[in-house]
Amino acid sequence: MLKKLAFVTVGIAALAACSLDPKQYESTPVTVDTPQGQIVCQLYTKDIVSWDRSIDRPDNMSVKTADAYCLQEGQKQKAM
Repeated sequence: MLKKLAFVTVGIAALAACSLDPKQYESTPVTVDTPQGQIVCQLYTKDIVSWDRSIDRPDNMSVKTADAYCLQEGQKQKAM
């Protein structure tokens, strides 16, 4: 019985994960000006700001820094 319950739980979790296709939550990419240059951010719905990330950045900027700017932009738009 316990094995069946575990199997069903794993199955439900797998199906739930499949239904979260990030593309359906994407907005039009936005450009953010920074002191190091422009970043292109892929923002998601205002309820999923934690997914916001950079898709283009200056060569002299790390992905982590660019993603931080995009997360900040998502928070800014969420507050509007």
